[in-house]
Amino acid sequence: MRAVSGDPSAAPLSCDRPVVVEATGQDDYEPLQPDVILAFHELCLVRDGGEWFMGQLDGDGSVICWASYGSDLAEAIRGL
Repeated sequence: MRAVSGDPSAAPLSCDRPVVVEATGQDDYEPLQPDVILAFHELCLVRDGGEWFMGQLDGDGSVICWASYGSDLAEAIRGL
């Protein structure tokens, strides 16, 4: 993860935090049930159902995602 991203501070986070994704065309968020959360400074990659979502770590520890980056972790990291 660190080698692919080039971020020496990249680290896994616990999944016991609220994680949501913005719903396209709506004012609401949809909750995710991640099994993996990877932090790259304030950006995060969240895996839910085999799909990686890009998001941002909020000040309260929650994660707000805005887009799916597909199922390939290396490709999702390159999208950072």
